[in-house]
Amino acid sequence: MAIQAVVFDVGKVLYQWDLSLLMRKVESDPERLRELVEEVVTVDWHSQHDAGVPLAEMVPARIAEYPHHAEALRAYATRFNETIPGPVPGSHDLVSRLDARGVPIFGITNFGAEFWAEFRPTAPVFDVFRDIVVSGEEKLAKPDPAIFKLAERRFGHPANAMLFIDDSLANVESAKACGWQVHHFADAQTLEADLGTRGLL
Repeated sequence: MAIQAVVFDVGKVLYQWDLSLLMRKVESDPERLRELVEEVVTVDWHSQHDAGVPLAEMVPARIAEYPHHAEALRAYATRFNETIPGPVPGSHDLVSRLDARGVPIFGITNFGAEFWAEFRPTAPVFDVFRDIVVSGEEKLAKPDPAIFKLAERRFGHPANAMLFIDDSLANVESAKACGWQVHHFADAQTLEADLGTRGLL
């Protein structure tokens, strides 16, 4: 099936992301920082917000567990954009080139609704996206097949006519099982070559 649309993940495909960047700003003690990064403000814990749990529920509960890290947890809730240092090199150029060729571009991202509301206005690359499925808004997160079924309905193209790009192998495998064409993202250069092979660039 010829590809009719390209669908991007956001974190680590279009934008770099690292929770520890913010934690290093708010905690200078090495042992406390280690605990923060390894036990408190972890990707697994954060993924609750991606799945739709509100910050007003998550953060106070975590502070109750780790009161000595209350300042860092409040920073997590209010300074999330500082965990996103900038674009993944080369990826935004690929978006621009696809758009210039008239390729419909969409997104599926695991991103908390509250954090997305703060981040989206800072990211003009998404201005050319026709639609973006945000996990926190839908209360569905990758790799749940349901989010790919939802995206297929929203985007208006058959699954096998869309190319899904994600850095997570679990997400890529789930999309493939739902009938999507896929690219497991490593870097923009490899993606550029794949897009060229597929006749999209």
